[in-house]
Amino acid sequence: MNGQIMPPVMGAAAFLMVEYVGIPYTQVIKHAVLPAVISYIAIFYIVHLEAVKRNMPVIGHKAESTLRTVMGMILFFLGFSVLCYAVKYPVQWIVTLVPEGSGWLLAVLVFIAYAGLLKLAATVNDLKPDDMKSEVVLPEVSKIYKSGLHYLLPIVVLVYFLMIEQKSPGLSAFWASMLLFVILLTQHPLKAFFRGQAVDFEKFKLGAQDLISGLTDGARNMIGIGLATAAAGVIVGTVTLTGVGQVMADLVEFLSGGNLLLMLIFVALLSLILGMGLPTTANYIVVSSLMAGVVVELGAQSGLIVPLIAVHMFVFFFGIMADVTPPVGLASFAAAAVAGGDPIKTGITAFYYSLRTILLPFLFIFNTDLLLIDVTWYEATYWFIIATLGMLVFTAATMNYFQTNNKWYETVGLLLVTFLLLRPGFFMDCIQPPFEKLDPIQLENVMSTVESDREVRLVVSGPDFLTGKDRQTTIVLVAGEPGSGTQRLAKNGLVVSEEGGVVKIEEPIPSSQFFNTFKNFDFYGEQPVAVKTVKVSQNQLPKELFFIPGFLILGLIYMVQRKRLEKINSNF
Repeated sequence: MNGQIMPPVMGAAAFLMVEYVGIPYTQVIKHAVLPAVISYIAIFYIVHLEAVKRNMPVIGHKAESTLRTVMGMILFFLGFSVLCYAVKYPVQWIVTLVPEGSGWLLAVLVFIAYAGLLKLAATVNDLKPDDMKSEVVLPEVSKIYKSGLHYLLPIVVLVYFLMIEQKSPGLSAFWASMLLFVILLTQHPLKAFFRGQAVDFEKFKLGAQDLISGLTDGARNMIGIGLATAAAGVIVGTVTLTGVGQVMADLVEFLSGGNLLLMLIFVALLSLILGMGLPTTANYIVVSSLMAGVVVELGAQSGLIVPLIAVHMFVFFFGIMADVTPPVGLASFAAAAVAGGDPIKTGITAFYYSLRTILLPFLFIFNTDLLLIDVTWYEATYWFIIATLGMLVFTAATMNYFQTNNKWYETVGLLLVTFLLLRPGFFMDCIQPPFEKLDPIQLENVMSTVESDREVRLVVSGPDFLTGKDRQTTIVLVAGEPGSGTQRLAKNGLVVSEEGGVVKIEEPIPSSQFFNTFKNFDFYGEQPVAVKTVKVSQNQLPKELFFIPGFLILGLIYMVQRKRLEKINSNF
């Protein structure tokens, strides 16, 4: 399930996000990488806690084995990432040296690399599927790598075209698929040649069967996605033309009572329910089309500026969560079939383990730094470390095990630590409000005197273009270079006028940055579109101060459990 959220090759819905949000795929990867890595670290910790709770045997020394495994995984993925990136330098050199025939030359070099890796694979026996009815014997990792390294070449090609050349997903997948076809058709004859065996017709026939089987499985899998996507397109078109989407959005907004957190919970439930009958891609299309804009708008009404990509990632995550959510979790059924377990029990366990994936989307809605939106590299590193620590503490709380089994109050304490680490600004905002509220009459004066690094927010209210009902939104202004209030407002694309103590906003021109924000407002009705509140950011104490009580509570729980664990061990 996590493979769909892990760059560089994410689930199919991530490629649709490019069209829906209007950003390049490289930006989608950038926004997805931290939540995906944090999710994988958390699931690794879950496995570790589960193994310790059950006193499961380990291979070799526990600390040494765990460290070796983790470091091996990290080094492999880092090395593979460096390889994908470094490929561009020899490719650029070859294209510069031989501009006309560079394509053929590169194809020959790729085939030579493939032949070399295949020769390495021929030195070990081919891997065979495990018999789940017999005892599972862990294979040697070195043999696994040797037997399958050539399968990474299509991924290198795919990542190169996506990330370096920044070609379309379709073209990138085409060239990767062409290389995979070559591998499937030729690997068996070439392996036989490298092993000194006879290269007969049966070897070529085996490769053709692999190719036909792969094409058949791919077509069979795409039928469901294609039909669901087509049906979703009909649903989206119907909803758009008939206005049902607006009714559904109004219903969800009514049920949430204008509360953004409740709205997000309802959107998550909608994704999980639709995911019972729709694949991830179709689920994402339907829910994002209906609810993404509503969440952004409701966030603006609540004074929280939610980027559109954050909402789409939120829907994407919960669409994937539907694959393991009982009673209809398709991934859980598949896993149960492989493991020979009960599908419902497997789904319940998978959902329980995936609680950290449920928490992550709420985190990056309220803390967009996790999506690497307008952050520096050191800010990204900082929040990655803090979010990872918070997620590990949350995992220990939900697994009811830290150093030993948790008492109920220790679980509550761990959940409190999680909140202090992941949402420290909540407590700081309660103590010291982040914005100073001013009368709208002071808008031009505020804009003329405010420092360039301060944030000015306007709460704007006016009639809805379709219903005539009052609607509200929040916009963020950039002070910019020094100047008069009128000049600074004009640079933000706003023209305001005061009449009878009311600060009215003129309709923005189509090229201005707030044109889409106000497109649903009626600027020509009896009731004007006016500024209701002006908010100016003010200096706050660092919200990181609340990390101190969080770490103190965590340290106290650690010491208490450590003493209890030592007492238990001494009794044995």
